Amino acid sequence: MSKSNFIDYVKICCRSGKGGAGSAHFYRDKITAKGGPDGGDGGRGGHVILRGSSQLWTLLHLKFQRHVIAGHGDVGRGQHMTGSEGEDKIVEVPLGTLVKDAETEKVLFEITEDGQEVILTKGGKGGRGNDHFKSSTNQAPRYAQPGEPGKEEWKILELKVLADVGLVGFPNAGKSTLLSVVSAAKPEIADYPFTTLVPNLGMVKYRGHKSFVMADIPGIIEGAAEGKGLGHRFLRHIERNSTLLFLVPADSDDIQKE
Repeated sequence: MSKSNFIDYVKICCRSGKGGAGSAHFYRDKITAKGGPDGGDGGRGGHVILRGSSQLWTLLHLKFQRHVIAGHGDVGRGQHMTGSEGEDKIVEVPLGTLVKDAETEKVLFEITEDGQEVILTKGGKGGRGNDHFKSSTNQAPRYAQPGEPGKEEWKILELKVLADVGLVGFPNAGKSTLLSVVSAAKPEIADYPFTTLVPNLGMVKYRGHKSFVMADIPGIIEGAAEGKGLGHRFLRHIERNSTLLFLVPADSDDIQKE
C-alpha cells in the first residue's frame, strides 16, 4: 500500500440538480378545442448520494474530483405527464467515512456499512403543473410552478480506518514489522521515527479459512491529543478499531512505563 495512495481527507463541492418546471398545458384534440388544464409536474432534480463500499480503503478517487454535479429534472408536459427525474450522482466512499459541513465543521453523519446510502445534497423539487391550480372559480389557470433550484454545498469527508485489530505504540515499536510478518502487507520499515505516516492495512488469515483486518497506526507520542507529533490527524484512526493491540519494544528500559 503506497502511502501516496492513502488519502483520508478531502473537501468536495456537491451540486444537486434543479427541479423541472411544471407545465401550463391545456387539453386539445380534433374534437376538443378548449379542454381543461392537463399540465404535468416537473421532475425532481438529482441528488448527490454517498454510498459505503467495503472495496475501498482510501478517498484517493475524490482527490482530483472536487466537484460532484447531479442532473437536472425534466419539465412537465401535457396529458398529466410528469417530467423525468434528474440523474442522481452516487459517490462511493470507504467504510468509516465521516461527513462534515465545510462551513461549520458540524458532523452530519458517517458511513459504516457496505451499501449504506445517505443523501448528501438534495435535488430541487419539480414544479407543479397547472392542473393542480384549477378550482371552481378558476377553471383555466394559465400558470404553473417553476422547479426549485438545486443546492451547492461544500462538504468535508474524513476517513477513520475500520479494522478488527489496531496496532498502537510509540514510533519504532515494531508495528509495521509485525504487520509485514502476519499478513501480506508491505509497509515501509526503517530505523527512524515516524516511518509510517499513513495507516497500513493487512488481511491476517487464521484457522478455519477465516481472516481479519489488522491496521498499522502511525506512531503516537505523548501529548498527541494536544497536537504534538502527528497529532489529531491520526488519532481518529484509532477510534474505529474493534481491538487495540499495544506494542512495547522488548528492549525498553521500563516496560511498565511504556
